Amino acid sequence: MRGFFKAALATMLMPLALPAAAAEGERIQVTGEIIDTWCYYSGVMGGPDAVVGSAHHTCALWCSAGGIPVGLLAEDGTVYMVLKIAQDANSASGDTQLSLAAHTVTADGMHYERDGLNYLVVSEVVSDMDIVNATHEDYGTVPPFSFPDPNK
Repeated sequence: MRGFFKAALATMLMPLALPAAAAEGERIQVTGEIIDTWCYYSGVMGGPDAVVGSAHHTCALWCSAGGIPVGLLAEDGTVYMVLKIAQDANSASGDTQLSLAAHTVTADGMHYERDGLNYLVVSEVVSDMDIVNATHEDYGTVPPFSFPDPNK
């Protein structure tokens, strides 16, 4: 009987001893805008069109400086969570991320997908086209709905 319990215990604990399977990476090159993931996903500052480009540049800087990870919104609408850019050791608030906020870039790096999420470890920013998405013409430099109404 004792042998049965040892075998059962060993069988139950075996999965805990195995290392988690690492996600397979694929080298890709993707073009898109460096975005503020908090505002993009939460909708706190408006819909997806309002939280990109020149209208959202200042907020994207503040969010990144505050530790919110940046993302890369690809031309096809795929969002990649950026884990690292080139030599910058930080995944958020690093100098590289701050200098690229709201910029359209072409990035070369390793793409990982796990549990339906896309991650990108950028080896090199191949091109930086600056801020090309002029959304401030539609939303202002800071979207007006981001300020509380003083009359309420």
